[in-house]
Amino acid sequence: MRAARSLCLLSAVLLAVGCSDSPSEQNPAISADELEGGAGKVGVVTRNLYVGTDVDAVIAALAGAGDPQTALIQAIQTLGRTNYSARLAAVADEIARTRPDAVGLQEVSQIDLVLPPVGVDIHQDFLPTLLAELRKRGLPQYEVAAKVKNIEAAPFPGVSLVDYDALLVDTRRVKVRAISAQNFTANIGDVAPGVSLKRGWVSAAVTIRGTELTLVSTHLESGNATGVDQLRAGQMQELVGSLDRSEAAVLMGDLNDAPGSLMYQVLAGAGFVDVWSALHPGSLGNTCCHLTDLSNPIPNLTQRIDYVFARGSEQRDTRLSGEIQLLGAATADRISGLGIWPSDHAGLGGKLRFLGTGE
Repeated sequence: MRAARSLCLLSAVLLAVGCSDSPSEQNPAISADELEGGAGKVGVVTRNLYVGTDVDAVIAALAGAGDPQTALIQAIQTLGRTNYSARLAAVADEIARTRPDAVGLQEVSQIDLVLPPVGVDIHQDFLPTLLAELRKRGLPQYEVAAKVKNIEAAPFPGVSLVDYDALLVDTRRVKVRAISAQNFTANIGDVAPGVSLKRGWVSAAVTIRGTELTLVSTHLESGNATGVDQLRAGQMQELVGSLDRSEAAVLMGDLNDAPGSLMYQVLAGAGFVDVWSALHPGSLGNTCCHLTDLSNPIPNLTQRIDYVFARGSEQRDTRLSGEIQLLGAATADRISGLGIWPSDHAGLGGKLRFLGTGE
């Protein structure tokens, strides 16, 4: 009963905050000063970094739905247009503006393409590149708390893609007490020679300004084939079952499913509140997807599949207030001079505050 009462109160307060003004889908940037003081404050950003090309088309061709070599060459051509280093610099700018306590990252790629007959020699390692961009902006305090290896693809000699999820934390403000990095037990697995589709999650039990909570970042399976929605629900059930109900939690990531889906219902049943819906009632908040080559001149987002969810601890009634904004969803967010977006997804930046009911 106590957990249910806490959830109801958490939901009610979030809704009240959302209705107190008329937020647009693009709020002003959250300043660093706003996050510096006060118990219970938690700043988060979730970002699917985007590998930079249509990997699904290559996998489909490898599985028999086309010519693999043609699909690979087309993917490499797109990769050349989507400029991963410029895109990661743009994400670093977002982090510098919002100064979150934690950053959940999905599609953190490591790409190695060495094909001498066609003059291809590409090496892209997203995580160290992003960390270097943060250091350039005077933010060396952001460090990797946890990462998990997901998709591994090496279908041809000289072709390798490895995909990670990662969680960054601001070590000045976040004390990490324990971490977890796991793959789901339910995964699609091998889909073609040298290609294995795995998903997973990273989590950290942390203390931020005196508040103990668990931070989670995940990337659930994608696609609309029969049964994939049930697979995502099973993945989420495994994830939430691993979390300690005695602590508050913030769960974020690319969940690859719509509000009201089976996966979404699992989260609601576990006491989590969809922060965007609560703070922006009636606002779509779509996060997916820009064109594969990121060239669309205006936002082209038709789905909401990236989320921040939150719940209070089971040990005490909790109310939550705050704000949340889309990142990389306005025309001004395109990278100047290149005409591309930082990712094919929009991200989310949130400033939340957990309070006991007596505060």
